Amino acid sequence: MRTPICAMLGIDFPLLAFSHCRDVVAAVSRAGGFGVLGATGHTLESLETELAWIDAHVDGKPYGLDVLIPENLATGGAKGINRASLADKVPPEHRAFVEALAQRHHFAMPAERADSDAPAPFDPHLALAMLDVAFRHPIRLIANALGVPPPAMIEMGKAHGVPVAALVGAKEHALRQVAAGVDILVVQGGEAGGHCGEVSTMVLVPEVIRELEKRGARVPVLAAGGIMTGEQMAGAMAMGADGVWTGSVWLATPESECSDVFREKMVAATSRDTVRSKSRTGKPSRQLRSAWTDAWEGEGSPGSLPMPYQSLISEPAIRACEKVAERGDAEARAMVTYFVGQGVGLVEQVRPAGQVVQDFKQGFAAAMERMMGMVE
Repeated sequence: MRTPICAMLGIDFPLLAFSHCRDVVAAVSRAGGFGVLGATGHTLESLETELAWIDAHVDGKPYGLDVLIPENLATGGAKGINRASLADKVPPEHRAFVEALAQRHHFAMPAERADSDAPAPFDPHLALAMLDVAFRHPIRLIANALGVPPPAMIEMGKAHGVPVAALVGAKEHALRQVAAGVDILVVQGGEAGGHCGEVSTMVLVPEVIRELEKRGARVPVLAAGGIMTGEQMAGAMAMGADGVWTGSVWLATPESECSDVFREKMVAATSRDTVRSKSRTGKPSRQLRSAWTDAWEGEGSPGSLPMPYQSLISEPAIRACEKVAERGDAEARAMVTYFVGQGVGLVEQVRPAGQVVQDFKQGFAAAMERMMGMVE
């Protein structure tokens, strides 16, 4: 295929796959797509290990890195903040609420170490340092979510000749990204898993493309949000997208980072079984509805904390309940959730990541053949 995305990234099929799992990234790139590793949650040392592993297993194929540098944090992006110093600011009523959930669902919250020097969640300074690590490897893309990348990130991309991508959930976001110098727009509709806006993919993609054309801005667009098949990919590109950015579809692979319990829940879920909630990170993100999300949206909830404080109580709780759920506890299983989009309703089975790429190619080709057959 010949699209601007293919030329920029050195690929033949413009299917980008975001995943926190190195195995998925390598498998997708080897199969002809473009894997993008989510760096959030890593230290500099663990990221180096992951990228070195990908280099050794990707057969020389290109891949990229995604960091999460929010424009707006409750901490204001201050330096020198670690997990322990933030934990002291979590209100007692929020801790009590989570402890009550833990008792009800048969898991125990891990103890917080007062001397921990672990980085704070979503630390923008750590994210920029991760890019320094990444540029020691042959990455072909860096991407940012939750706002306009800081100037330093865009400058690093240009200095290394690596395109910078950024996610947008509204037309005005896209214009700000272009003005900042972003090379690729990931136009993500509200169907998407993780942090997302409210406008649907079907509306948002042509809306952004139309606005870019009005202003003479030539920036490649990747459609994102609910895209789980090659047929949907063809539809997005028929609307003017240059390729697609996908995430949720890779969770239903044996290589992915999520638990077996969550994969089973994915297969059983419908497209109505997700919810857009602040209960995981403090900002609206789409995830599988569970006892966790219901509790935070229900009566008696103290309300979610702003980013990054909510993650200090949500992540330990969800990890702990997954361990108990894996042992067969039904109450813990009810709590299990993860970031996933409305496309979960299209998941019918768990498939290897490489097979998912091939299925995308076949579905895309079949859709194009059908459309060409309609032209006389």
